[in-house]
Amino acid sequence: MVSDVRARPRRTLPLLGPAFVAAVAYVDPGNVAANITAGARYGFLLVWVIVVANAMAVLVQYQSAKLGLVTGRTMPELLGERLRRPARLAFWGQAELVAAATDLAEIIGGAIALYLLFGTPLLVGGVIVGAVSMLLLAVQTYFGQRRYEFVIIAFLLVITAGFLSGLVAEPPSAADVAGGLVPRFAGTDSVLLAASMLGATVMPHAIYVHSDLVRERHLVEGPPTETVHLLRATRVDVLAALVLAGAVNLAMLLLAATSLRGVPGTDTIEGAHGAIVAALGPGIGLVFAIGLLASGLASTSVGSYAGSTIMAGLLRRRIPIALRRAITMIPALVLLGLDVDPTWALVISQVVLSFGIPFALVPLLGLTSDRSLMGAAANTALMRWAMTVVVLLISALNVTLVVLTVRGS
Repeated sequence: MVSDVRARPRRTLPLLGPAFVAAVAYVDPGNVAANITAGARYGFLLVWVIVVANAMAVLVQYQSAKLGLVTGRTMPELLGERLRRPARLAFWGQAELVAAATDLAEIIGGAIALYLLFGTPLLVGGVIVGAVSMLLLAVQTYFGQRRYEFVIIAFLLVITAGFLSGLVAEPPSAADVAGGLVPRFAGTDSVLLAASMLGATVMPHAIYVHSDLVRERHLVEGPPTETVHLLRATRVDVLAALVLAGAVNLAMLLLAATSLRGVPGTDTIEGAHGAIVAALGPGIGLVFAIGLLASGLASTSVGSYAGSTIMAGLLRRRIPIALRRAITMIPALVLLGLDVDPTWALVISQVVLSFGIPFALVPLLGLTSDRSLMGAAANTALMRWAMTVVVLLISALNVTLVVLTVRGS
């Protein structure tokens, strides 16, 4: 028994990694825009949104990983097998729209970071971010899944350092943070930002891709008798990765609420960066910009990976991932070329993601509750209720957003 306990960490550590790759989607430039804007405009008001959204994300990402581990197939593949052609094409269309919104945020965010660091024009920066993401994807193609995971985890650590540094320099009041845990809004704009923060946290493409990221464990690490151990390791993987991502998201909002509240122009990333430099010094500003760049580069790579997974599963065909990367860059580059306000484009892209979440969650709930598919790993009654509550909460937030916007409250 003692030797088994000692061996467990050694058996678990090699299985960690997929959730950290998926977690990059939770700290992408869309998160930066949504969280910085929320903190600069409303202080600590929406702290509760990040906490609730991150708790939902832990539950959802584990379900996606469990699906891939137990079945050895991706969520898009399983849906592609069950949907008739018209429904399959329609589902693929909305999933691609969500993927496009994701890519928009990531490329624009990376371009902003290059502008802050080197003064690179936004359009040129967008092209550079897209090109570097192709190189990151080449790591997965030519060197394998595990090395790709190591590279992305390294980027995640840079992102963490970049966004936690400012908070360490000027920590917030514990009483203010606690006050932000009380659920409430302050009009239509705060609901819009809450939907944006939710879309930037519980991200549809991360749900789809996580089931693909773990498949190698199912197929390589051992026979079906290892399922219990694999699921235990996956719970550790998901919890560790999402706690880290949640801490980064919370740090972004708290930094803005503490140092940027009431400062003109801080509801944009560029303005926030300038205010951070003024308030906390150029060193913190530099680390913040580096974290933003790492966020854009890593997340756009993972987003392209997710888009490839979606297409392969629902359309049953693959195109070279470099070609797909080149095509999906176009909308972001067009917006950058048209000089659209990049921060607001980021926030709106996250709202689009929020509306795409139920389309990922409802099928995920159905598949992971199917005992004929999942066997003993199928959801318990308690898990089905928990997932149902998540779907209803997200849907209710989106309906509230529409009603308040129409009423102009």
